[in-house]
Amino acid sequence: MTETLLYAAILVPCLIVAIVFHEVAHGLAALALGDPTAREQRRLSFNPLRHVDPVGTLLVPGALALVGGPIFGWAKPVPVNARRLDNPRYGMMAVAAAGPGMNLLLALVGAVLLGTVAGIGFEPGSVFGSLAFTMLSTFVLINIFLALFNLLPIPPFDGSHIVGGLLPRSMAGQWQKLQQMGMLLLILLIAATWAFPNAGVVEHTVLPPVLWLQERYIDLAQWIANGIAG
Repeated sequence: MTETLLYAAILVPCLIVAIVFHEVAHGLAALALGDPTAREQRRLSFNPLRHVDPVGTLLVPGALALVGGPIFGWAKPVPVNARRLDNPRYGMMAVAAAGPGMNLLLALVGAVLLGTVAGIGFEPGSVFGSLAFTMLSTFVLINIFLALFNLLPIPPFDGSHIVGGLLPRSMAGQWQKLQQMGMLLLILLIAATWAFPNAGVVEHTVLPPVLWLQERYIDLAQWIANGIAG
């Protein structure tokens, strides 16, 4: 139980930072492309209280962690008005891509810090070393997972908005109708994950590329550590 609580104390802050930066990135991209809605509603803030969804940011990922499932969650979506974008069709694609892009950037920052901590001589077995390695490794993994999970072409994830922008206009209308069922599809996905934990619903789709990308970030951290250690 103590280990579970300690892991939760590490996991929750990492997840909150990853989700908040993800949402703010959407709002900043929209603002840059002509839509100030997020700014008007005071959502371009890094204050977690403006973004945290009690269910999606805390309850769902916490429950998944306890049952050993894949850790994912969501925040209150940053409002974006496509009609106010300079180019609504491709603007929505860019806004959608900004969130996962931010998570990959955060994972890069985490990998650089991980390599730096290792390179300056903190041993993983020490108290500080163990905490730092666990926190930074968790931070890298969570951000990679959130980035790739959100790129799934399933409503309401960011990948579905990117697909919608790439589809011919004749098909975009039908895809938009599917987007309106996004929350139902998300609930079904969560239910399937809980009901069939051994089926690997998420693991078989997202986990392989997540682990591959994680290895690349760890390779970068190792390269930095070796460079600092000389």
